[in-house]
Amino acid sequence: MDGVLVRENTVVPGAGGFLRQLTERQRRFLVLTNNSIFTPRDLAARLLHLGVEVPESAVWTSALATAEFVTAQHPQGTAYVVGEAGLTTALHEVGYVLTDRDPDFVVLGDTRTYSFEALTTAIRLIGKGARFIATNPDVTAPCRDGPLPATGSVAAMIATATGQNPYFVGKPNPMMIRFGLNRINAHSETAVMVGDRMDTDVVAGTEAGLQTLLVLTGSTSVEDLPRYPYRPNYVLPSIAEATNLLA
Repeated sequence: MDGVLVRENTVVPGAGGFLRQLTERQRRFLVLTNNSIFTPRDLAARLLHLGVEVPESAVWTSALATAEFVTAQHPQGTAYVVGEAGLTTALHEVGYVLTDRDPDFVVLGDTRTYSFEALTTAIRLIGKGARFIATNPDVTAPCRDGPLPATGSVAAMIATATGQNPYFVGKPNPMMIRFGLNRINAHSETAVMVGDRMDTDVVAGTEAGLQTLLVLTGSTSVEDLPRYPYRPNYVLPSIAEATNLLA
């Protein structure tokens, strides 16, 4: 989503037209984000406010992928959550009970209000045997005033305190992509991952067996490409130029 369709609360020129082309040509798609703070309804409303119409059902977050993962591992389980509505809602919807009493998992997600008390509880529960899951490994999140600490940074602190590394479900874990493909009944052989980051989007798509398309409206520039041992199938200035690939 960020860096491909929108950037700093501004629509990337051509993004709306590209999505309309997908709809008109009946191409199934998902809009992905590692952000676990917001629900799909919140994010669809944000995009609509900016002038981009995306169905709520077409928004796929790391929180939803995390809920899919934990319920596949332990159906109808329990979790202690450090996160916000996007994560707690996703877990409730798969039948999870949120508790601080001997949970099966400690699940860490993005939040703007990390508390020392909540992190202490998480550390103690992991020490007692709860399995440690985190929605995504992003260490910072963009903000108008500068970067903010994100899930990966807080996960590192908890891992240092407990000696237990988390399992990250979101990008670049290809599991998030595979869960997404299942959601829209698609196959990797006929799907394309579009993203603005080599270290999350392109590597996740590559490892999941998709073709990959890098757009240069976000975090990665052409000068960055030689640093990586893998390459996207396509590199375009923005999503607007991707319309030609739909033919």
